Amino acid sequence: MSSVRRVWVTRAEPGASRTAARLTALGFEPVVAPLLAIRPLTPIVDLTGVAALAFTSVNGVTAFAALNAVRDKPVFAVGDATAEAARASGFTDVRSASGDARALARLIAEAELRGAVLAPGAAEPAADLAASLAGVVEVRALAVYEAVETGVPAPAGFDAVLVHSPRAARALAMHAWALDDRLAVAISAAAAEPLEDLGLREIRIADTPTDAALIEGLGEPGRRV
Repeated sequence: MSSVRRVWVTRAEPGASRTAARLTALGFEPVVAPLLAIRPLTPIVDLTGVAALAFTSVNGVTAFAALNAVRDKPVFAVGDATAEAARASGFTDVRSASGDARALARLIAEAELRGAVLAPGAAEPAADLAASLAGVVEVRALAVYEAVETGVPAPAGFDAVLVHSPRAARALAMHAWALDDRLAVAISAAAAEPLEDLGLREIRIADTPTDAALIEGLGEPGRRV
């Protein structure tokens, strides 16, 4: 099996820099070239009848916090990093599902809320939280940011690429010519699907949908040449 040293980080900033720091600490050489950029949106925020907020990403927390000063609503976060971002933004009642969108839906269902859940997130969300909680609680999706393609060229000389979302995977497909005999690690099966016919040497899926698990999927770093 070919060793992995240089790793292409495709996710948008500021997450790309966090991933790069983790890779460096483990002995990899990150190549940060984001395929996506986060663009905040300015929707009208209506909290009438809203009992709680649900966040599926740090980006959602950041964008929503810039739009609204309310911090006393209970917050349900998909994972620990998102929960920490919510606390850092001033929310005081924050619960983490420590998992994926399905775990988040279970956590919300168990809360037996009296009112709707507002879910600020991406214009093209990776998961349909409303469908998962249909008949249990009303979920109102609110697009507070969008991911747009940067058009950045593929870097030279990378051994592996990390794919943090299905949206990033679709953007990566535009660089199929640069992926021959490379390793890709995807954060989920949905993120792996658009990569199947791109000539990659191997596609691995993270054990859990977290940045740490994604990096763990790379294995041990190769020796510096």
